[in-house]
Amino acid sequence: MTRRVVVVTAVHAPSARFLREAHASLCGQELPDGWEWHWVIQEDGRTDAVAPYVPDDPRITFRQGRPGGPGVARTIALGHVDGEYVKILDADDRLTPGALARDLAALEADRDLGWATSRALDHLPDGSTVGFPGDPEHGPIARGAVLAFWKANGFRAPVHPATLCVRRDLLVALGGWMALPASEDTGLLLALNSVSRGWFSRQVGLLYRKWDGQMTGQASHVDPEERAARMTVVEARARALASLRWQYDN
Repeated sequence: MTRRVVVVTAVHAPSARFLREAHASLCGQELPDGWEWHWVIQEDGRTDAVAPYVPDDPRITFRQGRPGGPGVARTIALGHVDGEYVKILDADDRLTPGALARDLAALEADRDLGWATSRALDHLPDGSTVGFPGDPEHGPIARGAVLAFWKANGFRAPVHPATLCVRRDLLVALGGWMALPASEDTGLLLALNSVSRGWFSRQVGLLYRKWDGQMTGQASHVDPEERAARMTVVEARARALASLRWQYDN
């Protein structure tokens, strides 16, 4: 029986033009025998601006919904997810060759791992790439390690949440992404690590596009008052989950 990893993408009109490059990176993935991918693209809103950029591919499901931000779009997309694993791919990013296969290899080899991440490179407008300093060692990430690093390093996670591949049942159990205007993916990452071990691959798995229209580049993203509130609730959720002493054990 074919097994499936579902790739979930939230998209809004400004980023829709990058969908074809994201699709090309998916088509370049080689999965193990017996596996397939399915791509769920969820528009954050109902416009006529995104659909023309959605590739014609039977492996794609395109949906629209009320605007609520990327976390809401990804979470509602879970209603169309029928695979064992959920892989995140932002509309403006690209997977590197082998990224999906490496995620699956790590998670299939150790059933107690709840999620997997990989090294990411910033993809700059001139076509060059830049790495992130301080990547962890290749291998498993202990419970609580992400929160500890994040807290000690100015709210910077040791692994990039945009590279996340997660077991669907664990993702649903935690309620999906946080109901925040930003940092919703970091909040999910910290919550996952509060209840489960993860994995980090030193091989580059994602090209993270830097461009003028991206949401993390807007002034509102760094508004001090909002940012402080986001960081407070992200930390509080992670610590509350840890205090429950519930642990993901497959």
